[in-house]
Amino acid sequence: MRYESVIGAIKRSMAEHAEPPRATRAPAPGADRAADDVDDVTHALLTASRLLVDISARSLAAVADRVTLPQFRLLAVLGGHGDAKLVEIAERLGVNPSTALRMLDRLIAAGLAVRHANPASRRETMLRLTPEGRALVDEVTAVRHREVAAIVARLTPERRAALIGALNAFTEAGGAPAHPGEDTEPYPLGWSDTHTRVHAHTHVNAHTRPP
Repeated sequence: MRYESVIGAIKRSMAEHAEPPRATRAPAPGADRAADDVDDVTHALLTASRLLVDISARSLAAVADRVTLPQFRLLAVLGGHGDAKLVEIAERLGVNPSTALRMLDRLIAAGLAVRHANPASRRETMLRLTPEGRALVDEVTAVRHREVAAIVARLTPERRAALIGALNAFTEAGGAPAHPGEDTEPYPLGWSDTHTRVHAHTHVNAHTRPP
C-alpha cells in the first residue's frame, strides 16, 4: 500500500471518533506537506488509541471487583502461553518475580490460578489458570471483541479493507508482527487473542479426538 493510501485510510476510518478539528492550516508544499501528513496521522492514531483504552476499561469494569488491570495482564499471560514458571511470568510482564508472586498469591486465593508440580521436574512449580480464571479472561476478551467489531461494522467494506492495510503497515513500521502468532507476547492491556485461539484449538481437538 502506498504511503498516501495509508494516510488516507487512517484518516477516513478514524474520523468518526476523532477529536474536534484543530485550526485549519494552509497547504504546504514538499517536505512541509509530508511533515503535516505525519502529524495528521499521529493525531488520528492517538485519537483511536484513546478509543481502544476506553473499550479496555469498559471490558474490565464487569470484573473490577475481582481483578485489577495488572492482575488481568497476568491471567492473560497464563491464558496465552499456558503453564509457566514464576520467573517466566515475571519476564513476560516486565516485573520483578516478587511482584509477580504477590499478584499470583491473590489470584490463587481468588480461585483464578493454581500451582502444580512440573511433570518434567517435580522440584519445579508451575502455574496455570483454573477454569474460573479461563472464563474470566474469555469474558473480558469477548467484550472487547464485540465492541471493536461493532465499530468496524459501521465502516464500508472498502474502508475496512483499506484499514487492514493501513494498520498492518503501521504495526510493521513499529517493528511488531502484523499477525501475532501463538508465541507472541500478550499486549500491555491484555489485548492479545492468542489465549482464545489456543483455547478454541484445544476445544476442537478435544471433540475430534477418537474415543
